[in-house]
Amino acid sequence: MASATGSTKSEPGELASGAASAQPMSQPNWRWGFSLVPRILAVNVFAILMLAGSILYLDSFRERLIDQRRLGLETQARLVAVSLAEADTAPRTAALIAHFGATSGNRLRLYGTDGALLDDSWRSTGPTFELRDPATEPFRRDIARFLDRAVEAVGSFPALPDYVEPAVDRRAAWPEVGRAAATGTVADTLRFSAERIVVISTAAPLSSALRPAAVVQLTRDTRDITDLVRRERQTLFLTFLGVLTISLLISNFLANTIVRPLRRLAEAAQRVRLGRAREVRVPRFIQRRDEIGELARALSDMTATLRQRTDATEAFAADVAHELKNPLASLSSAVETLERVRDPVLQAQLLGVVHNDVARIDRLISDIADASRLDAELSRSRFDRVDLGVVTTELVAGYDRAGLPRGVELAFAAPEPGTAVVHGEAARLAQVLRNIIDNAVSFSPSAGVVVIVIESIGDRVQLRIDDDGPGIPPDNREDIFRRFYSERPAGEAFGRHSGLGLAISRTIVDAHGGSIEAINREVQGRIAGARFLVSVPAA
Repeated sequence: MASATGSTKSEPGELASGAASAQPMSQPNWRWGFSLVPRILAVNVFAILMLAGSILYLDSFRERLIDQRRLGLETQARLVAVSLAEADTAPRTAALIAHFGATSGNRLRLYGTDGALLDDSWRSTGPTFELRDPATEPFRRDIARFLDRAVEAVGSFPALPDYVEPAVDRRAAWPEVGRAAATGTVADTLRFSAERIVVISTAAPLSSALRPAAVVQLTRDTRDITDLVRRERQTLFLTFLGVLTISLLISNFLANTIVRPLRRLAEAAQRVRLGRAREVRVPRFIQRRDEIGELARALSDMTATLRQRTDATEAFAADVAHELKNPLASLSSAVETLERVRDPVLQAQLLGVVHNDVARIDRLISDIADASRLDAELSRSRFDRVDLGVVTTELVAGYDRAGLPRGVELAFAAPEPGTAVVHGEAARLAQVLRNIIDNAVSFSPSAGVVVIVIESIGDRVQLRIDDDGPGIPPDNREDIFRRFYSERPAGEAFGRHSGLGLAISRTIVDAHGGSIEAINREVQGRIAGARFLVSVPAA
């Protein structure tokens, strides 16, 4: 009897890798540019950058507000110029300048035809807006001015000259006043105060026959606009920092839950491929129920199966070498002896040994080739609906036509059609039946009977084969399914069996999701023969 070698089970998540590749590679080099981490970060930060862009939008918003203030100041300058042109006396002019300065909050200055300063609204009203010294401002104002410069450098806000009060206030100190006097139209200039507040200066000529070159200048700061923009910018900036912090935390969370587990799996797979360690632990991430957890467990199971197959291949190769050595040693000894023997009778005996060993090697090689192809062929096979009753009936009919040795007979009652249908490959299932029947016939006594029964039990189809042989020693019930195990009945010629038949049968049955076992059949407390039970899921 023969049996398949039992594969050594490994702990879940551990794998012994196969042979190292011819050109081993180093461990994965996780380069930042090719990692998922910067991509996750970029996706999360992109929306944040859109929020940051709104800070730049405030700069254009400030420009529009200043333009509106500038247009309003031009309109006021024209109106004031018309009103002053109609004033016929100096006191009347001074009163109008003081009134306009007090009601509008602007600073009004009147320059005469010779360019000298004739009047200033601040002389009577006092300053209507304040120009502060940055040195006296709190630290947060320095930060605000720094942000102003940064946004202006990135945005479209134009560079402006500084606002400086002249030591001698004359028309020549203000270019816009000179342009208004020369062209007879309204002119203005924007300037930055020392604290980065835009100051608008607008000049309008007086249309008067008495004072054809006189010019009125209106000056106004935009502190209210700047304070508004700074407050909004601070709110947006704090919001940006908060959202950026949350985005970075989310990116770190995604990196920990996606990138790092994948990296661990890739490193484990690389160690398996390199084969530098007999045992490689592939993380299973049992707590995870998502796709990465499923991937980890699939890789772990795959590597465990690979190890089992590698171990089985190594054991099979060792068994093949051992089994081939015996007939080769016998063949070599017979050939060497044949060269020295001259007795024709002994020579004939030695030639018989040679022929038997050659035949044994041929059978071993054929069975080994069949066993080595079995796994690959089964993995590619397409299972169909197979009626085990029909397959067994055809097989028994073939045995009846060929005849069995020693008068052994087969007893088989075919089941009802359609009651023993399974999913599988008919040729391989027939091979299982043939191997078990051959084994039963070889152990049956002369005129013995091999009984074959097929029945449906629940959701499975069971095949039972009984013989009248000596039975199976209890300690050898699993050994008979081990590769190259062979314990033949007395009187049978040595070397007629390779010991692979039952091992191949178990491999085929396992591939069909079934089970195979061997027990002893007892009658009145004594062993009456062996019984093989094959169970396969019903279709």
